[in-house]
Order: sequence, then C-alpha cells, then structure tokens
Amino acid sequence: MLEALKERVYKANVELVKLGLVLFTWGNVSSVDRSTGLIVIKPSGVEYDKMAPGDMTVVDLSGKIIEGALKPSSDTPTHLELYKAFPNIEGVVHTHSKCATAFAQAGRSLTAYGTTHADYFHGAVPCARGLTTVETEFEYEKNTGLVIAETFISQGFDPDAVPACLVKSHGPFTWGASCEAAVYHAAVLEYCAEMALMTESLGAAAPAPQYLLDKHYWRKHGKNAYYGQKEQGH
Repeated sequence: MLEALKERVYKANVELVKLGLVLFTWGNVSSVDRSTGLIVIKPSGVEYDKMAPGDMTVVDLSGKIIEGALKPSSDTPTHLELYKAFPNIEGVVHTHSKCATAFAQAGRSLTAYGTTHADYFHGAVPCARGLTTVETEFEYEKNTGLVIAETFISQGFDPDAVPACLVKSHGPFTWGASCEAAVYHAAVLEYCAEMALMTESLGAAAPAPQYLLDKHYWRKHGKNAYYGQKEQGH
C-alpha cells in the first residue's frame, strides 16, 4: 500500500511540471493514508526530473520521518495542518503558478466570474491573511496551514466545496480526495485565475449571478448531479 502511494505521489508531482504549474523545484504534492495516518510527500529541493518513486519521504501526522533517506518538503508542516483541519481530504498541492500567485501577492480572493470557475469552486476562492512577524519567525510553515484553516472556519467556507486557498504574499494551495484530485484542482485554479485577470482587464468586476454559479456547481456535485456518465449497472 505504501509503495503504491509513493508511486502515485511521485507521478502527481511530475504532473505539476507537465501542466506548467511549477518551475525548477517550486512546488510539492503529498497524500495521506487515513488508515495509518502516514503522509507521503516530495523531498525538499529535489528536481522533478531527478526524482524516483523511492525518493518520496514518509512522515506521520506529527512530522516525524518514518521512511526515506531525503528530507521532506519544507512545506510539510503546512500539509500536515491541512490534513488535520480538513478530514475529508487525502491530497494536498502547493505551487507558485503564475496567475494564482499574482492574486495571492495582491491579497485578493479569486472572484467567481463565470461558470468555468463554478464547475469546481462553489464561490470565490479565498485569500488568507498574511502571517504576522511572530508567525513568520516561529513555525512559519505550520502557521501557513493554520491561517488557511482559520480562513475557512472564520469565513464559513466548506473545504470540500472550495478545495483551494490563496495565502497573501505567498501563493496557492489546493487539495482533494486524492493527490490526483489536488493536482487537478491546482490546474483548474490557475486556469480560472488567468481568465479572471483577462476578465478584469476588459473592465468586469462583478461576480456571475449566484443562481448561475449554484446551477453549475450542483449539476456536477451532490446527490442530484447529472453531469457526465452514470456508472455501468446504475
């Protein structure tokens, strides 16, 4: 099971490069096995084309290294806090993708301007506050995860319906029911951020009507979803 998870996490990290979401070593993917509480994550500072599945590092929810010769990503404490705060997720991604990071650097939430956004995010993607001097000085990466969780709790966001957050002056984090889903959401987030920048350049500033956003989100998600094909035998 653990070896299979290493293979999946490795492939998910490589997928970030294929999708143009990272340069050099600017990103990481992890996945948690909820049955054991073990997390597999990219090793710190290792170039994607020089990695292998066996290079993935295994840690527990306290951050203790369980397996692996390489140090885990420096963002590991952020991933751990997200797994603790959002019990339904099993994959986390962090990138510095260009357009989503531009919104983060501006301290801006990503407005839902249209149905493409609404198909994946039920409302705006929030931007968490910047960290204080103390939060940055002590346990910076852990506090990054905590401010994301704080944002979702204080603003009433559902992490299952909005599987992404921007962190002010930093960049985007996404998650999902698997590491593959988290990568998918990272790609969608970047595409929506690029479209939002283009939309704003044309003078638009208001979100799409809520009834339209709701329609597009719920036709893909929830018990009455009808987008796509039914499973065989159902």
